[in-house]
Amino acid sequence: MTKKNNSIRAKILKGLDLTYTKLIQSKKERNYVLVISDNGKVKRLNPKSL
Repeated sequence: MTKKNNSIRAKILKGLDLTYTKLIQSKKERNYVLVISDNGKVKRLNPKSL
């Protein structure tokens, strides 16, 4: 990878991390269940446990 690609990759990863944080915060505020995949199995997480 070139230096330019590494810079773009870092920005994308930072954006994904921020989006994930906002998603969890939103689920907590609205008291919605968060559905995730863990090794191919669907898990439903209670917002209080986050």
